[in-house]
Amino acid sequence: MSKVIVTGGTGYIGSHVAVDLINKGFEVIIIDDLSNSEISVLDGIEKITGTKPFFEKIDLCDKEATRIVFEKYSDIQGAIHFAASKAVGESVEQPIKYYKNNLQSLLNMIELMIEYKIDNFIFSSSCTVYGQPDILPVTEESPIKIAESPYGNTKQIGEEILTDQTKAPGNQMKFVCLRYFNPIGAHPTALIGEKPSGIPANLIPYITKTVKGELEQLTVFGDDYDTRDGTPIRDYIHVCDISSAHVLAFERLLNNANTENLEIYNLGSGEGHTVLEIINAFESSTGEKVNYKIGPRRAGDVIATYANNDKAKTQLGWKLKYTLQDMTRSAWAWEQKMSQAN
Repeated sequence: MSKVIVTGGTGYIGSHVAVDLINKGFEVIIIDDLSNSEISVLDGIEKITGTKPFFEKIDLCDKEATRIVFEKYSDIQGAIHFAASKAVGESVEQPIKYYKNNLQSLLNMIELMIEYKIDNFIFSSSCTVYGQPDILPVTEESPIKIAESPYGNTKQIGEEILTDQTKAPGNQMKFVCLRYFNPIGAHPTALIGEKPSGIPANLIPYITKTVKGELEQLTVFGDDYDTRDGTPIRDYIHVCDISSAHVLAFERLLNNANTENLEIYNLGSGEGHTVLEIINAFESSTGEKVNYKIGPRRAGDVIATYANNDKAKTQLGWKLKYTLQDMTRSAWAWEQKMSQAN
């Protein structure tokens, strides 16, 4: 049975991908230092799939500790790399932490994969590489803008590292970069989902924790943008739709279907929704009211961005299953499940 490494696999997106890989018959090896996730996620994965993934608690910045995984497991077919610090605001405050953690971990993985002759690698990238797009929707050929944050810059540099590696003499590795837009929601079982530490930086967890009473009020940052209702537009997509694209991309790598050594795909719903539309969708899908106020604009926020996802649909055979109502309803079900567990 083919084994695949999932770094950051107890995190939000990584855990959903681990579930889909197991359900497709892969053996999953999760590497995570649990700095922004919990070991209990493994139980959720096992309850959904009936199989507990292999788990190694390792800091990927420690190359020799990471090497142990490559020595321990045979028949590793590739890796899907999620492990990274990801809070935009924190990255502005602690840029060195972000460059060290996000880039050193990536370099260690690539070096070890070259050494152990493992060729297939999927990189968790981001739509932040596009900045404020000149033209909407965003395609994979849209220009890369100067990063708004050190976090965003680590994604740009990560893609550049992989691109340069494909040009190295004798390179055997093949890469897929998946540029996410705004993943939200939780697994339909409500056994895994997004569990940020501290005050959430993302909209949906902030909404659910406000409705639950953990947070007093949601602030909508600006209602004077040039959009339908004055609030910023983002492309929100269900985490399970994001996850299914990873499995399709990995199978494409294994089947040698890549036409290039590095392929890039946008993962978005193809639609833009305003912040107020997300709040309204949450209220209509759950029957709960969101306590929010309008505040001033937030520095660094782009006005609008949403994806053209035709390439992923055509080349990966990717199909979207979940609606905006599904996304918000599942996020609330997960929040309620966490309350019951505590």
